[in-house]
Amino acid sequence: MPVSLDTLNSASREEFVAALGGLFEHSPWVAEAAFGKRPFATVAALHEAMIQAVLDSPRETRIAFLKAHPDLAGKAARAGDMAPASVSEQAGLGLDRLSDEEYETFQRLNAAYLTRFGFPFIVCVRRQTRDAVLASYEPRLANDEASELARALDEIAHITRLRLAEAVEGPGMPAVAGHLSTHVLDTYHGEPAAGIRIELFEVGSSGRARIAEAVTNKDGRTDAPLIHGKPLRRGRYELVFHTEAYFRRRGVTLPEIPFIGDAVIRFGIDQPEGRYHVPLVMTPWSTATYRGS
Repeated sequence: MPVSLDTLNSASREEFVAALGGLFEHSPWVAEAAFGKRPFATVAALHEAMIQAVLDSPRETRIAFLKAHPDLAGKAARAGDMAPASVSEQAGLGLDRLSDEEYETFQRLNAAYLTRFGFPFIVCVRRQTRDAVLASYEPRLANDEASELARALDEIAHITRLRLAEAVEGPGMPAVAGHLSTHVLDTYHGEPAAGIRIELFEVGSSGRARIAEAVTNKDGRTDAPLIHGKPLRRGRYELVFHTEAYFRRRGVTLPEIPFIGDAVIRFGIDQPEGRYHVPLVMTPWSTATYRGS
């Protein structure tokens, strides 16, 4: 269960570190450093104080801190020999269940990165699809050391912000969630399209996986957003709208092989904490979309 910010503000040093010491990979000294900055008015301020403790530490301390993090999809991931939060985060992206070929790809990229910079490749996997993670190695390998040190620490800020949002409750929660929704308008009948089945897929070279399914209500919307309450993973997606079944059910005369069967929209997400609205405007012979508000 999450601990309240009020409880942390009145806790002893030992209680404070016990509650928060595991949020930063094998580095309880971060919570120790933040303890003296109490009281915190918001949960976001608590996180900022912890990140600032890392940024204010000597360079050799920051490098050692980065080295405490596990490789992505490395031997530790396969063995589960990591901090519990890292185990869960990497497993959520399937990095503990890679094929031998995928595993070798990650091993090769991890080795190249470690050789160049001297610390592991770090990325907040809860904000990325697997393809987006793999695609980020090459441009980051081209960075200079100072830029990549800053990038690694920025990724840790994202990782720990998500962990803290789950571990602590109180005012001023940090922004960690995105929003993906859709809306279907039937311009042939001049009304919202009710009863259309919608499927959401994550797509990429590593495969195509369905991650959500819904049916539109009388307003042409889904009862709940397709994704909400967590980051949107950076990557490419596909929305499939089962429009043929809808128009046949409405009594529209369609040929045996209709001009448009299922309407498919492929789109990309680059802002994990952003709001994405992907509507469909349709007739039996045309479709249109845009990024809505």
